Amino acid sequence: MDLTTRGLRFSILLYALLHFTTYFWNIEMLAGLHAIIGFIMVVLAFVHLKIHRFKLPLFLFLTGLTIIIMTGGSFLENMQNGIRQMSNIVGLLAVVPVIGWVLRSEPYIDDLIGLAHKMLNTSRKFFSGVMMFTHLISYFLLFGSIPLMYGFVNDLLQHQKGEVWERYKATALLRAFALSSLWVISIPSFAFAVEVLDASLSVAIFQGFIVTAVAMIVAIIFSYFEERRHDIDMTAEIKTEIDSVLEKATDKKLQKRRTWEFAVLFITLFGSIFLMYEVLGLELMVLIPIMIIIWAGLYFLVKKKPYKLLLEIKDYYINGLAGQSYQFSVLTSAGVMIYGLNQTGLGEAMVNGVYSLQEVFPFINILYFLPLIVIVLGFMGLGPLTVMVLVAGILESISLPYPPELVVLAVTSGSAISILLSPLIMPVIVLSGTNGLSPLKNGLKFNYKYAIVLYVMVQVYVQWMVYL
Repeated sequence: MDLTTRGLRFSILLYALLHFTTYFWNIEMLAGLHAIIGFIMVVLAFVHLKIHRFKLPLFLFLTGLTIIIMTGGSFLENMQNGIRQMSNIVGLLAVVPVIGWVLRSEPYIDDLIGLAHKMLNTSRKFFSGVMMFTHLISYFLLFGSIPLMYGFVNDLLQHQKGEVWERYKATALLRAFALSSLWVISIPSFAFAVEVLDASLSVAIFQGFIVTAVAMIVAIIFSYFEERRHDIDMTAEIKTEIDSVLEKATDKKLQKRRTWEFAVLFITLFGSIFLMYEVLGLELMVLIPIMIIIWAGLYFLVKKKPYKLLLEIKDYYINGLAGQSYQFSVLTSAGVMIYGLNQTGLGEAMVNGVYSLQEVFPFINILYFLPLIVIVLGFMGLGPLTVMVLVAGILESISLPYPPELVVLAVTSGSAISILLSPLIMPVIVLSGTNGLSPLKNGLKFNYKYAIVLYVMVQVYVQWMVYL
């Protein structure tokens, strides 16, 4: 392995560790070192990835640098603050893969699906089940839940081929994951929006959950009409495939034990995050990675697999960290740009522009536009987290006359819709890599009607709450 890659993964590790250190011990010298390591990380990522794969972070960094120079003030201080602006997200994303170590240690999902086969024996039940399982696993694996669940679904329906069946599978997977961005606490874009906009975590989760539940019912209704339009009896085929799989199923007693284990893992992780957030009052983006590390460590100790944990840590450091360098560079560069933009008063100017528009059209407010801004940026190739960093980072510097929880729902609904539609962001690209269909087909073609309904549905709720 070359020296650049070794330096890159070490700088990522050091940058993440310094984030947590400087959060608890605000020492000026360490803050300066943190910024220097962040800059080195971006430079090494540029060398590692080459310029053709580094265009977006380079554009964001240079734009931020230019804005900081033009706005005046202390250049070194502004650059230091800009490079450290998004360190909380880098710290979170560096730790989130640890959840996957636990989930992969035993075949929890296989047994969960095997035990729930009676709830999957019609096309509607199967579609609903795939959505719920994908949604559940997104807590642990983020968009990694898409290829994982596609593999299970494809194994179950291994003899069902063609675009109609691929559409059936793809819409269940993508819609389920997209909706997770409305309320799932481990989705970085949601956690970031809640923290930056100073929203109530419990209220944001509750309203996102309610919208998600309704949106899932709408997705199931959509699948019913899509099946009728193609005039295929999917239920009969699904029953045949499930019966075939059950012949080779694991022992039922073992399935039940692992299902209970999975439930305990789910409750302990997210229950402990929520409880500690209320008790300790730590920032969400700091608390989540700390709780993940404690939770995973306890799991491997209880399972008497400390050596397995050490192997996972070694493998992640050697093979995993450098692979995330592009994402970390985008976020660090976006932080420089956001810090620069916040010095210009751009956010205030945007809001004043909307207020001027309201004088002509009194029924219009900024909550109509926030999801659309996120969607447009999604079609420009910016992922949900990057967009959330840009949009919520600007909103942080201005005062909006709306409950922050409504603002969170507005921007996260934009994230959900961009995940459904944009052929240029990772969830759709990953799905296309697994099912072989084009990103344009998996995204825009299959989901544009559903996305319109989701936008209208969220706006009806948001505007109703504003009116009240």
